[in-house]
Amino acid sequence: MKKQRKCQGCKKTLDSDLMHKITLEKKSGKIFFNPSSKILGRSAYVCKNKECIKALLKKRTLKNALKTTETKEIEELLQSLIVES
Repeated sequence: MKKQRKCQGCKKTLDSDLMHKITLEKKSGKIFFNPSSKILGRSAYVCKNKECIKALLKKRTLKNALKTTETKEIEELLQSLIVES
């Protein structure tokens, strides 16, 4: 059975391999796109579609999920995910 995670954009629960994992690294305090799950820290998930990523940008709920104030770094990461999608 695959791990189920909640999308921070649409709030739907899906298999974690169908979503982007975004992690706030514990040691450095930097935010990374973490597809391999090798980076340790606080993580949040978002669906791999542009609408969910855009909703996450608009709502700014990711900073609360990661418990950080680094909004600029989060916005840059989400913009790069939109381009990739």
